[in-house]
Amino acid sequence: MRFDIITLFPEFFTSPLSSGLMAKALARGIAEVVLTNPRQFSTDKHQRVDDEPYGGGVGMVMKPEPLFAAVESLPCLPRREVIYVTPQGQPLTQQHLWHWSRERDQLVILCGHYEGVDERVVEHLVTQEISIGDFVLTCGEIPALVILNGVLRLLPGTVGKAASLHQESFEDDLLDYPHYTRPAEFQGWTVPSVLLSGHHGEIAAWRRAQQIERTRQRRPDLYARWVARQAQKPSENGSEPLH
Repeated sequence: MRFDIITLFPEFFTSPLSSGLMAKALARGIAEVVLTNPRQFSTDKHQRVDDEPYGGGVGMVMKPEPLFAAVESLPCLPRREVIYVTPQGQPLTQQHLWHWSRERDQLVILCGHYEGVDERVVEHLVTQEISIGDFVLTCGEIPALVILNGVLRLLPGTVGKAASLHQESFEDDLLDYPHYTRPAEFQGWTVPSVLLSGHHGEIAAWRRAQQIERTRQRRPDLYARWVARQAQKPSENGSEPLH
């Protein structure tokens, strides 16, 4: 898979791309990340990529010419998505990440700055606007890195145990269950006895119950969605208990 990041600060990605699982995945050829600086495509002698907004107002707006030229300079793979990261976009979900990892060969991610980009970029170049939350950051590189990491880890070969990808938070509209490791007792706090029992069926049932209860308490919005999905499922041996 190919990731193209359109960024004014390519050096932002130096450390993340050379560390951990992302570095290993890139070294194995699972994916390729190409960083493109739109300043290279500025027609201004000072390499300006921003200008004052029409109609007045505070801040600056990224100009359309360098961004269009930067994206048009890239190879275009058959299944390409051009993503602009912005607080105005759709909230990023695990389903987005799975969709891109399976249905796209190329993600082009535009990193905005200042007050954002000229609206003509959004209307005629971008295919999807994505937000990572209801807050504002100083740059688009941070959410771009979130998308890059989230998709890259789902590509075959990145994570050692692929089955673990389906046993995480948000995979079934439920949060993850609690995890414990050695020692069995620490400062008087003990590991739940069921996890030491060796009974796989009871352990699985305990973990599922923990997922449901944790989601109900911490994310009632997710819990409500999970309950609705359970109600829509055909009942075989009775519906799953709602804790």
